[in-house]
Amino acid sequence: MPVAVSRPISVTLPEGPYPHIRLVGELRYDTALPYGVGLAFPPRGPGEEDIVWWFGRDLLAEGRRAPSGEGDVRIAPGPDGRILITLGNGTDRAVISVPADTVTRFLADAFAEVPPGAESAHLDLDFGLARLLA
Repeated sequence: MPVAVSRPISVTLPEGPYPHIRLVGELRYDTALPYGVGLAFPPRGPGEEDIVWWFGRDLLAEGRRAPSGEGDVRIAPGPDGRILITLGNGTDRAVISVPADTVTRFLADAFAEVPPGAESAHLDLDFGLARLLA
């Protein structure tokens, strides 16, 4: 998938067994999917694809300032200039801590690509449908 904006990001898993070990991830924004952003992690093994969680761009923007989201993705301000992204599936969950300043710069670039309110003009329905059916 073509990515219009990407930014490497160092994350920690504060509720995991090794909360101080930093992992490398990447924030992604594709103008063909203008309402969403992706949080990607490298594949676990050779020949595998990146692991990517997609969620709302507005959700990420709102979660920087106040707890936002319901269900599988929740985002809230965290301690020490970080943002907490909680990803879950009903039974399991992971809390990912990301630097707020990196998220802010990423969102500024993403909103520069597609300003708020202009998403529908960039929506690629064929691409989105193909992704859903894959």
